[in-house]
Amino acid sequence: MEKIRALQISKRYPPYIGGIETVVSDISHALTNSRKYQVVVFAFNDKKEDIHEIYDGIEVYRAGVNRVVASQPLSKNYGKLLDKVMKEFKPDIIHFQYPDPFAAHYVLKTMKKNDFKGKFLLQWNADITKQKFLKNFFIHQNKALLKRADLVFPISPAYFKDTDYLPNYEGKTDVLPCCIGEKRTTITEEEKRKAEEIRNKYQGKKICFFFGRHVPYKGLTYLIQSDQYLNQDKVQIVIAGSGPLTNELKEQAKPYKNIDFVGRLSDEEINSYLMACDIFTFPSITRNEAFGISLAEAMYFGKPACTFTIKGSGVNWVSVNGETGLEAHNEDVKAYAENITKLCEDDALYAKLSAGAKERCEKYFTRQVFDDKVLDIYSQVLQGHE
Repeated sequence: MEKIRALQISKRYPPYIGGIETVVSDISHALTNSRKYQVVVFAFNDKKEDIHEIYDGIEVYRAGVNRVVASQPLSKNYGKLLDKVMKEFKPDIIHFQYPDPFAAHYVLKTMKKNDFKGKFLLQWNADITKQKFLKNFFIHQNKALLKRADLVFPISPAYFKDTDYLPNYEGKTDVLPCCIGEKRTTITEEEKRKAEEIRNKYQGKKICFFFGRHVPYKGLTYLIQSDQYLNQDKVQIVIAGSGPLTNELKEQAKPYKNIDFVGRLSDEEINSYLMACDIFTFPSITRNEAFGISLAEAMYFGKPACTFTIKGSGVNWVSVNGETGLEAHNEDVKAYAENITKLCEDDALYAKLSAGAKERCEKYFTRQVFDDKVLDIYSQVLQGHE
């Protein structure tokens, strides 16, 4: 039987590191492993050259990038190369990752130029929030994408209600949550040994762990501020990762004796810290944090999370207040610290939320659940395909 041809269009693709990039890779492998689909990925390169390659078993075209403006790659050859792929691959379905306004222009153009009759999936990962000029400039483009889409799906139900466009969209919709990485579900004896070393290092303190990029929307400044309300002899804050705010955050943390910056960690080291920690502190404050895959990964380890309420973000759907963790009003550092203290002192509450975190992750965020959902979404739009 002839395979269904699926063209994945994303801003970047692995080995480029990022949340959306990982999701596209996961989707591509879910489709390929089903043996019903032939997959091609179209993305930007991180250099000026165009590339056509097989990466981790997936055929990938990468359009050379001439410059980057406001986080948007710009490519002289993008339209020409995409048109070539459309004509040669002849996709039955196009799956586009939003936001990516430069790519969206050429996707709409080439679908019209090639009289594309196949299905168009629009995955709504986040709104354009930071670049306010671009947000207003691309209103018409966003409406055109939604009009053409056969199915639209964000990564959490929150985006149906708290976004500029989706509440008014009257077409077919669904939700495709992200999934945790397979490296989180395979624990080695060495990782367990390292976890024990971490516990011993902090001498019986309750360990609050964070890993991720050190950028404003991650809210790390509020985690540090909350420390003034904690018992620093009994609670240890461990911050992993790096970013443009790292030095500033270290300076802010100097008055506190119980905050440890451990830098960028390998996947194996992250597993050890997730095993060793008691609480996962996830202090993101804006809807730039559309989902929070590290949050879901910590929940897999049965770690209750402390989060802020973020209107329009998937964070408070991933971790549910009172079921898998505790939630504080946005930027309320005293309430955030009080939630940490509750989890440190109330064993019954901790046990309830720990079990709830593990259960929710297994229900919604594992690789098998993700793969099944991907195939279900494709089946919905391809009913009647021959």
